[in-house]
Amino acid sequence: MAEDTQGTDTPSTAPINVPDKPALEGLEAALTQRWLAEGTYKFNPDTTREQVYSIDTPPPTASGSLHVGHMFSFTQTDVLARYQRMIGKNVFYPMGWDDNGLPTERRVQNYYGVRCDPAIPYDAGYRAPAEPAKNQRDFDVVSRRNFIELCEELAVEDEKVFESLFQQLGLSVDWQLTYRTIDDASREVSQRAFLANLAAGDAYMAEAPTLWDITFRTAVAQAELEDREVAGAYYRYPFFTEDGEKIYVETTRPELLAACAALVANPDDERYQPLFGKMVTSPVFGVEVEVKAHPLAKADKGSGIAMVCTFGDLTDVTWWRELQLPTRAIVGRDGRIVGETPDWITTDAGRTAYEAIAGKTVFSAKEAVVELLAAEDLIDGEPKKIMHPVNFYEKGDKPLEVVTSRQWYYRNGGRDEERRARLIARGHEIDFHPAFMRSRFENWISGLNGDWLVSRQRFFGVPIPVWYPLDADGNPRYDAR
Repeated sequence: MAEDTQGTDTPSTAPINVPDKPALEGLEAALTQRWLAEGTYKFNPDTTREQVYSIDTPPPTASGSLHVGHMFSFTQTDVLARYQRMIGKNVFYPMGWDDNGLPTERRVQNYYGVRCDPAIPYDAGYRAPAEPAKNQRDFDVVSRRNFIELCEELAVEDEKVFESLFQQLGLSVDWQLTYRTIDDASREVSQRAFLANLAAGDAYMAEAPTLWDITFRTAVAQAELEDREVAGAYYRYPFFTEDGEKIYVETTRPELLAACAALVANPDDERYQPLFGKMVTSPVFGVEVEVKAHPLAKADKGSGIAMVCTFGDLTDVTWWRELQLPTRAIVGRDGRIVGETPDWITTDAGRTAYEAIAGKTVFSAKEAVVELLAAEDLIDGEPKKIMHPVNFYEKGDKPLEVVTSRQWYYRNGGRDEERRARLIARGHEIDFHPAFMRSRFENWISGLNGDWLVSRQRFFGVPIPVWYPLDADGNPRYDAR
């Protein structure tokens, strides 16, 4: 009996081409386009709160280039996102770009070879140099508006490159949910939040000691600090009591001698107890300062008595505040000793000495003060070379100075024990994974020593929505309401 093959498929005799070597060329791009077209990772806004698994990732800084560490720091987050989708959750996973502020401005300066001067008028036809100057002194000087336009232009191009890299990596982000920290929506949210905090009494402005980066010419918040070990030296020289007794201090910052506001020793240090409340005179500049007691002074550090200057470091700020010391600031926002001789230096010799350091960088001023001390044979022994931790802005390359400036702050518990306790209590409402991160959160809150400084002296950033009338000389009237 013959088999009826009518209507059946016959096997194809066409040859199958099997490549000698499997190749991945084009696979990534094809899959990326397929994921985008099919909305594989798209968040569905038609949902309920219980269905949503939301991921809040700090937006990466979109300036410069990414290295492998940047890219793979998102691996953990992406694994969680994929797992939550697999168990049926509606995953909200956006990607933002942190493109305003210091990093972008620095990149724009170096990329285009420009620097900003707000006093220069806007040039509608300006075009950045095709080849930027290698020396910053030769950079084009542009108006604030021109500079912001260049920031916008380069930030957008950088973001395109970053998005392409993240897509190539295969991050399961919903690329329809991207945002920028400088876009209209982010700006409005930030400004409305500021006004709400201002109305609630949680935001305030104050003239206060501020950590200052002299390169970027901006205030820096505590969260942006990092300690770096740098070489230094202890210089030992005396202050003088009324009867001529020498009281030796040891300091790494002799350039701030003219800013000295007090000497401070530990209240339990028997060597200095007879001096508490008495006056001593500074060398070279001839200024009288009081000897005070404070528990932060360390009897086993240096000579055991500290020269408190306004301001050498954050400990000086603490002493200045708690001991109610006078403000004697001599370092300007440009990192140089201010040119005008302070009114607390009254002797002819002191004023002459100050003229020798006026206008100098802190480094040059240190050399000048050491020379002045040596000329009077006041340096006791050779300087002791040391390595010690110094505060830097995390993106800066010069040590921070502490200068007095008018800034905006948010109350965050750094100066309010009750508020600090409330923040820690709120932390107990959150489940931390891994659990030890709860301790890190609480230690961070407990370690705050000042309110959150939120203002920055930048051109490309979210403007604080507060304006002031000007006086007859064009200066802001901060006390106006």
